[in-house]
Amino acid sequence: MTPFGEILALPGRGSMMGNRGILHDDRRRIVRPWQVRRWIACVLEFKGRHRAVMQPHRYTELFFLDEATAFAAGHRPCAECRRDDYNRFRALWVRTHGEPSNADAMDAKIHDDRLAGKKKRTYFESLGGLPDGAYVALDGKAHLVWGDALFEWSDGGYTARRSRPANAELEVLTPAALVAVLRAGYRPLVHPTSRTFGASGLLSENVGPN
Repeated sequence: MTPFGEILALPGRGSMMGNRGILHDDRRRIVRPWQVRRWIACVLEFKGRHRAVMQPHRYTELFFLDEATAFAAGHRPCAECRRDDYNRFRALWVRTHGEPSNADAMDAKIHDDRLAGKKKRTYFESLGGLPDGAYVALDGKAHLVWGDALFEWSDGGYTARRSRPANAELEVLTPAALVAVLRAGYRPLVHPTSRTFGASGLLSENVGPN
């Protein structure tokens, strides 16, 4: 899964798995972008369970670079394999959105914010107001907002770092309901390649219109 919500066959190994229903047919071809409103992000290992990927009539395994990417694609923490993260997410949801905070209510709100018809719903906001963990589009590519920088996404890890000017307004890929939870203090898991850039990895500060 990309931060744009695209389901692609890419060589990179994700650090998280996701589920949004049965998306493939008996020939393992993706035939729909989603089936259910419960889009979740899971750990790769849980209680010794093993799955053969894309089994007929079983949910389609989706993979994300990290949790921030899963948020951008419209997924929230799983309540089973990531119970502590789910409870933390739910508590911040209540602080941000109020009640109800059961899974069905949260999923309905997130679903409204992640899709505009059959297309991904996005919006524009100043970088200065975005929390760490949100994703934006820049030059046709997805970038993670983290600290004072923007990190360019790839399926194998973050590949470039740009400085983050507060007055640039960019297209936000992460659904607004999830951005609100990030702004309330939820810290998503981020791929370790975001920590590999020193000063030599810093690119141009001109990332968009003022």
